[in-house]
Amino acid sequence: MAVKADADGLDVFYPIVPDLAWLERLVPLGVKTIQLRLKDAPGERVRREIGGSLEVCARYGCQLIVNDYWREALSLGADYIHLGQEDLAEADLPTIQAKGIRLGISTHSEEELDIALAALPDYIALGPIYETRLKAMKWAPQGLERLAQWKRRIGRLPLVAIGGLTPARADGVRAAGADSLAVITDISVRLCDVSGLNRSRSPRPNSPARTTLPLPSMTPDAASNGCEPYCG
Repeated sequence: MAVKADADGLDVFYPIVPDLAWLERLVPLGVKTIQLRLKDAPGERVRREIGGSLEVCARYGCQLIVNDYWREALSLGADYIHLGQEDLAEADLPTIQAKGIRLGISTHSEEELDIALAALPDYIALGPIYETRLKAMKWAPQGLERLAQWKRRIGRLPLVAIGGLTPARADGVRAAGADSLAVITDISVRLCDVSGLNRSRSPRPNSPARTTLPLPSMTPDAASNGCEPYCG
């Protein structure tokens, strides 16, 4: 049976995590949209991580978005997936659409945007907006002008910005046209104020206060996935 979150669509604050352990840390803080981005994981672990993530997100009313592993996501009842361009080329879009699964797609160029729009996605992601710290990127930073250009092109379709985002940059990224800010959580041992990026989101009635929370560092495997800090 499908396990779905109560939250619908994208929140302004959109963390991307490398495993269930990190998702379990962040979702109870009030996160309303989160992406599970497993990399090169064996099939058994993929299913275990997606299944556990669905349960946690359903418990806290958070929308789970599964990166890349669309077959496993569909079989386990996920209702939102994210695909990069290579995975998009191999995905069974008719099946995904027939099942009513919502779809986000990464873009880095005009050509990729054309390809993504032809797939009728539920959101478009553009990145990296700024230079990232831990991952060598094929694409140069897109910048705010390119972000605004993308928003003009896609109109009311939600636009997700990703890459090098910090609390200090959040307002400018939002003003340029981003509807949601995706931040990849590679946090070294520090006190990380999760409320930082939430200053840009509309207040929610009766939402719990967010406090500074100690988050331990990721495992070396998680860090090697190209994640970047989002606070500090």
